[in-house]
Amino acid sequence: MNASTRQKITAATLLVALGIIYGDIGTSPLYVMKAIVGDRPITEALVYGGISCVFWTLTFQTTFKYVFLTLSADNHGEGGVFSLYALVKRFGKGKLVIPTILGATTLLADGIITPPISVASAVEGLEAVIPNLPTIPIVIAILSGLFIFQRFGTQKVGIIFGPAMVVWFSMLLILGFSQIVHHPDILKALNPMYAYDLLVEYPKGFWLLGAVFLCTTGAEALYSDLGHCGKENIRITWIFVKIALLTNYLGQGAWLMHQNSDYLNGLNPFYEIMPQWFLIIGIVIATLAAIIASQALISGSFTLVNEAISLSFWPRVTLKNPTNLKGQIYIPSVNTILWVGCILMILYFKNSAHMEAAYGFSITIAMLMTTVLLTYYLVFIKKVKTTWVVLILIVFSLIEVSFFIANVVKIKERWMFLFFELFIFMVMYVWYFSRKINNKFLKFTNLMEQSNMLNELSEDDQIPKYATHLIYLTKANKTYEIEEKIVKSIFSKKPKRADVYWFLHINRTNEPFTLNYEVVELLDDKVIKVILNVGFRVQPKVELYFKKIVQDLVERKELNLHIRPDGSTKYNSEPDLKFVIIEKFISVENEFALKEGWLLTSYFWLKKLSLSDERAFGLDKSDVAIEEYPMVYSPVNSLELNRKN
Repeated sequence: MNASTRQKITAATLLVALGIIYGDIGTSPLYVMKAIVGDRPITEALVYGGISCVFWTLTFQTTFKYVFLTLSADNHGEGGVFSLYALVKRFGKGKLVIPTILGATTLLADGIITPPISVASAVEGLEAVIPNLPTIPIVIAILSGLFIFQRFGTQKVGIIFGPAMVVWFSMLLILGFSQIVHHPDILKALNPMYAYDLLVEYPKGFWLLGAVFLCTTGAEALYSDLGHCGKENIRITWIFVKIALLTNYLGQGAWLMHQNSDYLNGLNPFYEIMPQWFLIIGIVIATLAAIIASQALISGSFTLVNEAISLSFWPRVTLKNPTNLKGQIYIPSVNTILWVGCILMILYFKNSAHMEAAYGFSITIAMLMTTVLLTYYLVFIKKVKTTWVVLILIVFSLIEVSFFIANVVKIKERWMFLFFELFIFMVMYVWYFSRKINNKFLKFTNLMEQSNMLNELSEDDQIPKYATHLIYLTKANKTYEIEEKIVKSIFSKKPKRADVYWFLHINRTNEPFTLNYEVVELLDDKVIKVILNVGFRVQPKVELYFKKIVQDLVERKELNLHIRPDGSTKYNSEPDLKFVIIEKFISVENEFALKEGWLLTSYFWLKKLSLSDERAFGLDKSDVAIEEYPMVYSPVNSLELNRKN
């Protein structure tokens, strides 16, 4: 890792890591042991076996796979499924698109499952104080307040996240330890044989993996938040977090082993290990931790969608920066989707116990997809020996497939939430593959061959001047190419005369925060191509960039622009710029096959709902002209039209 991506390790950065990274995985003690025991008889095999499975899951999945292995797969300090995809996509030859879409889909689905299950689990603790309390309205009120608050950003309240999570994990540690001293034999549960006996000998023990898996559900989010804190800060704080989590799980197990009933009877071991005088305080701290966990998932969802837009997996939508913090994004449409999804989840599932299977199902898929992408990273980038890669792949595939099977069985009665995941998947699938089809029909021409005509048009005083600086956005990667449709736009019907023709290509880089440009003069002071290199986490502001580029060229006295009129007058000091955006639509001349027709129709429908090009690229409407261009993908092969005598 180079100096630009290395994060310093200080008390402040460790505190930030605790506040941002561990909300999801840190709140799992609220529901894991309750889910494992359920309505089963409390026995040593069940309790010791459950804790043993939790310990080894945290060790293999969270510690080894994510904290040790996956955090090393950073893209210039950034993590997450899209960062990993950006690193390895050139090695996959298109095979990694579906795993990436599936991984991103299930991570976004996590954004509608984590907030309701975490907040519901915390609020349900009030039932121990006020029996039969209707918790659903309280959960809905808390979640609604959280989503409404997103538009203001989290800069001001974010400073309490770290200290609040320190209090939370300290509470987990103290409560757990206070129970272990009463039943120290519980430490034997760390022996892997108890996990083996539970899965093999205990009746239907294998299916308990669905509940066990809940202890590691935040590991994927941990990787996605890598860029906020740096891997060394995460690895150091994980030591404290893991000890606190395990101590609490052991404490809950100790309480289960010496409580007086053979069944849990709906009680939550997490709240039962609290002294009665501390219960209200504990519920308040738990609720605050759940809100912080939810906030982390919501912010992560905004970042994920922003990356998806940059990598052509999601339609362009309105992005806002509520604060001056780098990387803090607010996406109103995604905020609304998540809010509606969370409310529907709590209304549909009623309580946290019913959400557990949906939760585990989504994240197991995300983890499996990360394993696929990570394999490519280890083979092609890290050059790890094939034997080790195969061994790692087998180990994690066995673990994750086992978790997946155990979770699939549990969702058979509550599968409606899958519609949300299907919706996200279809949006990504349609947008990505339709753009691939679109790009196949792009025709390019040599810009040098057009230069003489452009020069002649520019000097022709008989043609009214369209603009001093005429700028087209082009997809052509090659320096000397532009799309044929741009040439037609300039010369057909009413030719567009300009003093300078600019062709601006936005090159989305695989690095997160790249922002630089190259200038190529194809015809002296007349035809200029600019390549803007923009990282996949940067929200482009093309008009600002263009004006800055022109200003730089004038100050440096390059290309003789400093001695040429720029269209400004004594009435208006701004240069005369005109951006031309060419909007495509499906021509009536097409005859589609079923799949292509469905994809392209869906694509153009989504395009109507998405952000316009001028807003997406940061262009002012007063400086933009929109032209419509018919796309003929599949022309009519035979046309029977006879003249009537």
